[in-house]
Amino acid sequence: MLLKNAIAVTLSPPAVGTTDLRIEQGIVAEKGKTLRPHRGEEVHDLRGNILMPGHVCAHTHLYSSLSRGMPPPRTAPRGFQEILRNVWWKLDRALEEETIYASALAGAAEAVRLGTTTLIDHHASPNAIPGSLDIIRRAMNEVGIRGVLCYETTDRGGVQRRDAGLRENEHFAAQTRHDPRFRGMIGAHASFTLSDATMERLAELTHVLGSGLHIHAAEDASDARGLRGGIIRRLERFGLLAPNAILAHGVHLSGAECARVRSSGAWLVHNPRSNMNNAVGHAPVHLFGPQSALGTDGFPADMFEESKIGYLRSRESSHPVPFGRLPEMLSAGHSLARSIFGADFGSFRVGSQADFTILEYDPPTPLSAENVLGHFLFGMHARMATGVLVGGRWIMRDRELLTVDEELIARLARKAAERLWKKMGTIDR
Repeated sequence: MLLKNAIAVTLSPPAVGTTDLRIEQGIVAEKGKTLRPHRGEEVHDLRGNILMPGHVCAHTHLYSSLSRGMPPPRTAPRGFQEILRNVWWKLDRALEEETIYASALAGAAEAVRLGTTTLIDHHASPNAIPGSLDIIRRAMNEVGIRGVLCYETTDRGGVQRRDAGLRENEHFAAQTRHDPRFRGMIGAHASFTLSDATMERLAELTHVLGSGLHIHAAEDASDARGLRGGIIRRLERFGLLAPNAILAHGVHLSGAECARVRSSGAWLVHNPRSNMNNAVGHAPVHLFGPQSALGTDGFPADMFEESKIGYLRSRESSHPVPFGRLPEMLSAGHSLARSIFGADFGSFRVGSQADFTILEYDPPTPLSAENVLGHFLFGMHARMATGVLVGGRWIMRDRELLTVDEELIARLARKAAERLWKKMGTIDR
C-alpha cells in the first residue's frame, strides 16, 4: 500500500515532516515526498493527518480488563499487601479459560482504539495455568495486535502451581521463538513470593531459552523487607539481572540499585497511574537511565494518558524530570520491542515495521520538531486516533475496528465480568 500526505511525527528524537510511505510485506519499503503509486497498489491519502509509530505498553495485565467497576472488597485494604490479598489475588484465582479469553480480547481491542500496537503482558491464573498464554495469544491474534507474554511464576500457590507456571513459560517461550508477532518471556511475580529454589529454576529457563525475566521489582517497600542486600543483589546472585530482563515499577530502588540496573542493561518500566492508585510512592525516574519504558500495570493501554500523568506527577516530586523525559520513555518502548523481536520498530526508516497510528489532530498553534513534545503532552490524546496498522495491515480504519466485532466483544466481556465477580465473591482469601 501507499500512504500519501502524512505528517510523520516521532518523539525521540523529536521530528515532524510531511512524507509518503510505501509499505510492502509489512515493512516500510520506500519513503519520500512525492511517491507515485505502483500499478495495483492500494493508495490512502492521509490528508495531512498525523502518522506516529504505534505505542508499546511495556508492562500490563490484560486480566485487569474485567476489573473495571467490580465490587470493592468488604473491608478497605490498608496498604499494598492487603490490596494484593483482597483484590488481585482473588481476581487471578477466579480466572478460568472463558474469562482469560474475554479479558484479553477486550483489552487488546481497547488498546488498538488507544493507538497501542504492542502489549507486553504479565499473566496470572493459578487455577487455569496450562494453555493460558495460548488463550491470550489467540485473543490478541484475532484483534491483530502484537504481544510479548509470560506467566507469573510464584510460590504462593504451592510447588505444583509453581511448576505449572514454569512449564507454561517454557512452553510459550519455546514455541514463539520465531513468531513475527508474539514472543515469550519468563514471568515471575515479585521477590517476596519467590524462594531461592524458584529463583534457580527461573534462572535455568532464561538461560536455556534465551528469554528475559519479567518481574515486579520494588513496587512496594515490603518487597525487599527482610531481604539481605536488597532485590537487585538477589537478582544478580541468580544471574537474572540481564540485558533482556524487564523490572516493573522500581519504586523503592535506591540510587545504587538503579545504577546497577543501568550497568546490567536490564529494563526498568515506570507505571505512574498504578503507582498513584496503589499509593506505593513515586519511582526515582530521574535515576532510571535510557533503558526505561512506560507501562500501565493493568490500566487501559492509553500511553498518551500514561505519559501525561507521569509527567505531571514528576512535577510534584522532589526530583522532577526534564520536559521530554516521559515521551522519551514512551519511545524507548520501541527499543525494547526491537530487542525482543529483533526487528526495527518506532521509526519511518526503510525496513522498519509498519506499526502506525493515525491521529486526526488539527493543532491550534504551529507544529514543529521544536515544540512537538508540548503538542503531545498538552494537545494530542488517544481518542484522536482514527486508524491503526500493525505489520502493514489495517486493524482500525476511519475509527472502525476491521478485525473483530466490538459490540460482540463488549457483550462477551460484560457476561464474563459478571461470572468473574461472582466467583471472586466465593473466595475468602
